[in-house]
Amino acid sequence: MNICLLNDSFPPFIDGVSNTVVNYAENLKKHGHTPVVVTPKCPDADDSVFSYPVLRYPGIDVRDRVGYIAGYPFSPKIEGQLKESGIQLLHSHCPISSTIFARSVKERLDAPLVMTYHTKFDIEIAKAFRTRPMQVGAARALIDNISACSEVWTVSRGAGENLKALGYQGDYVVMENGVDIPRRRLPEDDCRRLTAGYDLPANVPLYLFVGRMEWYKGIRIILDALAALKAQDFDFRMVFIGKGTEFEEIRACSSTLGLDGRVFFTGPVYDREVLCAWYCRADLFLFPSTFDTNGLVVREAAACSLPAVLIKNSCAAEGITHMQNGYLIEENAASMALMLYRLGCDRKTLRGCGERAAQQLYISWEDSVKKAEERYAIVIDEHKRTGGKKIARPSDEFFALQGDLMDALSEIRSRGDGLIRRLDRYL
Repeated sequence: MNICLLNDSFPPFIDGVSNTVVNYAENLKKHGHTPVVVTPKCPDADDSVFSYPVLRYPGIDVRDRVGYIAGYPFSPKIEGQLKESGIQLLHSHCPISSTIFARSVKERLDAPLVMTYHTKFDIEIAKAFRTRPMQVGAARALIDNISACSEVWTVSRGAGENLKALGYQGDYVVMENGVDIPRRRLPEDDCRRLTAGYDLPANVPLYLFVGRMEWYKGIRIILDALAALKAQDFDFRMVFIGKGTEFEEIRACSSTLGLDGRVFFTGPVYDREVLCAWYCRADLFLFPSTFDTNGLVVREAAACSLPAVLIKNSCAAEGITHMQNGYLIEENAASMALMLYRLGCDRKTLRGCGERAAQQLYISWEDSVKKAEERYAIVIDEHKRTGGKKIARPSDEFFALQGDLMDALSEIRSRGDGLIRRLDRYL
């Protein structure tokens, strides 16, 4: 199958969804398919490292303000390349720029459009728009975009229910993401060598957080719980791995709470072997996020037999049975502090829980993408059978017109028009 994967983020920008697209592309290629990635331009990107084409449309670099590249989803050049590639299915991993571009070209490609809902966009919309009318308008536009897709996937049941709460009325298919860390434990000597440089006594419990350093990840719950443990003379060490726009604010808060010397911030860790070493060395993974729809890092931890402490009924806690393959708490610091105090440093009990997590929660990217491939085939066959007919939406005409314009400009470009060639870097 010729599959076009679209997302608003892609390396060198690293986040959970960017990592998902990379693993989809790599495993599709490994399984004999022909993937191509479409994403916004990034000034410091080196796409030569990938074994599949990466096509980039214009983008505005606003990473210094909001942490990402804002894409302008219009490119006759890419539209022409996709037509020549014989794309059979478009798979968008973001309901904004990527899905806008996909909607504009899908009729020209005669290909169905699948969209995976990864992120709770009600939270993102609330952050981006201050007034209620603007938030409602943004949510309606988002749902209109999603509803226009041939099929909608979510990474968890909770993500699907969040989408329904936003106003989506269609069906969805739960398609879990995989983990690119093998299910194993590194030798203890390797763990200590790869994580050296921090005061981590052997007889003191070590807690770990991996992810974006943003308050919405529940980090304040962690810091307040640790401060409560310190007040009870309970010794511990905590390592935060990651970066984000609120990194310095979080680190300052930790210091204000008197946690210096017990809490360490490594910044981002891109070497997967080093990250695996941290998962293997830690005793508990703390992830009190109600924002995340899937919590890939929870499954990465499980791959290394590291159990997690999670918020009860959160999306990240799906599949968790309390005290069996993880630990569930209420969404407050007191509940986390009590759980950590009770568990103490009983490494035998914690390791048993982690081993059950490895058996029950882990799914490899290879297995995850194989399930997606099976579903791709069904969607493509359905598109051929029905001709891709779907209920018409008011916005369809706009995207059809944009697609017509890209198609016309692509045709002019293919004929060698000098002006279009000169405009290529903008289009």
